[in-house]
Amino acid sequence: MIPLRDKLRSKHIPIITIALILVNIYIFFKEIFLGNGLILFIDKYALVPAYFIFWDEITWATVINKIFSLIISLFIHSGWLHLIGNMWYLWVFGDNVEYRLGHLRYLLFYFLCGIIGTSMHIIMNLSSTIPVIGASGCIAGVLGAYFLLSPKAKIVTILPVFIFWTIADVPAFFFLGIWFLIQFLAGYYTLIETQSSGVAWWAHIGGFIGGAVLKTFFVKNRK
Repeated sequence: MIPLRDKLRSKHIPIITIALILVNIYIFFKEIFLGNGLILFIDKYALVPAYFIFWDEITWATVINKIFSLIISLFIHSGWLHLIGNMWYLWVFGDNVEYRLGHLRYLLFYFLCGIIGTSMHIIMNLSSTIPVIGASGCIAGVLGAYFLLSPKAKIVTILPVFIFWTIADVPAFFFLGIWFLIQFLAGYYTLIETQSSGVAWWAHIGGFIGGAVLKTFFVKNRK
């Protein structure tokens, strides 16, 4: 299923959502022009569960570097599909969540969901040395909030029907419920197979649950 747009018209300009998309795109283009320096950039700023959990020494510099990597890794993407997929979901679902939370609350909410998602991934992959990058945990949090705030909203969606594709209006409750189920099954599969995946499924799961819970504390209850 590919979302094209939602039919819930936003009542304001989603300035934070637009700003986040622009920052993610800017950093991605910076990655492209790093050339051979990209590997060093990823090594420095991506979050690696095994290295994040096990510290050689505890100093202020180490603490600051780990906190910084926890944040900056949320803006690094591995390729065009990774970036476009994340930013498209943020564009489709972010505006109405931003309206319901308010601009500054929404910004804080976004980062907290990303941190919760990344933390869930670390917990489920303590020994993994695969770098964790991308805004997926943040955006999953936005989806979790949307799931509860606007369950009846219609999502204009491209759907596969046998060998054909069609466009239909799908209730947000169903669309996001299926999305979460796919993430959970994929995450569960990595556990029973006892192997790490290149996709941070548990960051998606943690972010979604985190967003669903946090929205209660952040929403301004305006319609």
